[in-house]
Amino acid sequence: MSGPVGRARTTRRALAGWGRTNPSVAEVVEVLRSDLPGVLKEVGPRGALVRGLARSYGDAAQNGGGLVLRLAGSSADAVISTDAGTGSPVVTVGAGATLDDLLRVLVPRGLFVPVTPGTRAVTIGGAIASDIHGKNHHVDGSFGSHVTRLSLQLADGRVVEVGPTQDAELFWATIGGMGLTGIVLDATFRLLPIESSRMAVDTRRVGDLDELLAVMSEGDERHRYSVAWIDLVATGRHLGRSVLTRGDHARADQLDARARVAPFAYGPHQLASVPPVVPSTGVLNHASVAAFNELWFRRAPRRREGELQGIGAFFHPLDLVGQWNRLYGRRGLVQYQFVVPFGEEATMRRVVERLSASGVTSFLAVLKRFGPGSGAPLSFPQPGWTLALDMPAGGRGLGELLHGLDDMVLDAGGRNYFAKDAHTRASTIRRGYPRLAEWQAVQRRADPTGMWQSDLARRLELIDAGGAPGRAP
Repeated sequence: MSGPVGRARTTRRALAGWGRTNPSVAEVVEVLRSDLPGVLKEVGPRGALVRGLARSYGDAAQNGGGLVLRLAGSSADAVISTDAGTGSPVVTVGAGATLDDLLRVLVPRGLFVPVTPGTRAVTIGGAIASDIHGKNHHVDGSFGSHVTRLSLQLADGRVVEVGPTQDAELFWATIGGMGLTGIVLDATFRLLPIESSRMAVDTRRVGDLDELLAVMSEGDERHRYSVAWIDLVATGRHLGRSVLTRGDHARADQLDARARVAPFAYGPHQLASVPPVVPSTGVLNHASVAAFNELWFRRAPRRREGELQGIGAFFHPLDLVGQWNRLYGRRGLVQYQFVVPFGEEATMRRVVERLSASGVTSFLAVLKRFGPGSGAPLSFPQPGWTLALDMPAGGRGLGELLHGLDDMVLDAGGRNYFAKDAHTRASTIRRGYPRLAEWQAVQRRADPTGMWQSDLARRLELIDAGGAPGRAP
């Protein structure tokens, strides 16, 4: 233990993202909301950052040489009410509460979060900072689009209320702002009423990428949720063969007799956990992934409609296996996600061709369609196609491959996702996010002393590398 910060004590620790690459050492402190003003008065030249559950893949939740704060929060403090203007249900909850805990409160009451990513292990603060998206972006947009207000702790100790109509510039700079405008203390956001805890799911095999793009373009709008798993090992006429899954929250009249007994039953659990020690090179290689992909594609139904699935199985299948990132071995994994606009399907095809030809091992590769963006300057989603994949870190030629893909994506008018990034250059971000300077101006207004810093912000030059006077790079 090191010395006290405010009324808390810090621990010096090496921190990494979910990809387990590029760790850095910081002073970590668990802090209550009431203790924040005292803690912030003693922040050193490397600044401070709030860290949630560390499910961003790269260095977004790291602050090497500085202070990393863990903010306490609980879904037990959630207040569910009705929005006076719209009549829709809303919830107000602390930023440290997780989607997992919140869903356990909401689902039995016939409510659901407006957006969830592929894991429940996300804090509300992290959902806002990354402006997370899910399988329903083409219908409902990203998480920030549903936030109606939030409390923000500024660097000077003030707590301000911001929202779409209250200091909208700062609000939208915070949505997708990667924690660099201040500390989100709590937030209010709209909820989705549901009639059951089951999903009505349609599944079909799709033979190649061109067919997949056509099928998704023609039919996605009829479903709230849509995602396609792509076999990146397949080549030739099978290039981009896929399993397309679409779903909607099951209505009460769609439930079978067993489900009608307890229509809102919800209790997700973990089936297994990867042991702490695995081979240093991991267990995922080209041969094992090729075998898995063949099995996964063949076991999927050619076409099946209306299958009832639980919320956990449909939205969060990876949460069934604890610490699955260990499967990639000591070097960890690199997650890569990009978006290209509609009309750039040829670019998506060239990207998939290059990935398949490279022999890269990707256990997970998912394609989705994005609808309109939230309007936040640093929010990732924009109308178009998004592909996310993971690869073992440290592979020969991986950096060169990804930088080449970056160029293709940027030339097509696309960009990369901060919460998944571990390799991108600052120049790539400047091209992909043309409103970066606009965001920087608002960030400087909210943080003139350079309090909020992170490894990602320094690497990508999101803010002045030296901070404001009195702070060091």
